[in-house]
Amino acid sequence: MNHLVIALIIFVCIFGSSLLGLYVRAMLPANHLSDDSINVVKMATGLIATMAALVLGLLVSSAKGSFDTMDHELVQSAASVVRLDRTLARYGTETHELRASLKHIYEGSIEMINSDDPAQLARLGGPEAVGRTEEFQRQVEALAPRNDEQRQLKARALAIVDDLFAGRWLALLQIKGSIPVSLLIVLVLWLCIIFGSFGLFAPGNATVIAALFMCALSTSGAIFLIQEMSTPLGGMVRVSVAPMRVALARLGE
Repeated sequence: MNHLVIALIIFVCIFGSSLLGLYVRAMLPANHLSDDSINVVKMATGLIATMAALVLGLLVSSAKGSFDTMDHELVQSAASVVRLDRTLARYGTETHELRASLKHIYEGSIEMINSDDPAQLARLGGPEAVGRTEEFQRQVEALAPRNDEQRQLKARALAIVDDLFAGRWLALLQIKGSIPVSLLIVLVLWLCIIFGSFGLFAPGNATVIAALFMCALSTSGAIFLIQEMSTPLGGMVRVSVAPMRVALARLGE
């Protein structure tokens, strides 16, 4: 499901629970709203609020870590592609076709990553894309060095290709990262209880309703950002492919 739709559903649940609290407040007998009752409910909801804050903090940290890892891997892969191209260039004129093939494969990868289309992103790990990259590796392995310098350059090129493949699979494994559904349901339930208690002990005026609206919007917005950063190759919040385009422009020089 789209992250924006999920965030909207969460907002409706949270804000709706606060409005329900305001409604229930008007229906309760006065003894249910005594100071002793309010203190007990505040302590109970305080415990839930602490747990929700801890979970939200951990989720934000985890999502930011995934986003930063993907961003680092794309920058690292861009630098590695340029290194590979320059290594092949130093090897000799017999690598001209290999360098052209490298540029073609890398350009296709950039377009798939930048498409924001799940079907295109899935093709990154499809048989066709994997076959092209493995064929490229076999072509590098098939090079026949004529001297010590070419042997060193071939070994270096193969090492860079291995690093690129490792980074590629790391990116593929993070495409579908998201918050576990069970954790999201529990978290939203906690937030509904907290906002319901806010409405239960607040006067039902426009200022309170506006404050509850903004708080519910901010909380659902935080969950939206967590989900977006957990999938750094898609959605509204995504890693930049600018370093990859800069690297592409340097290939073949």
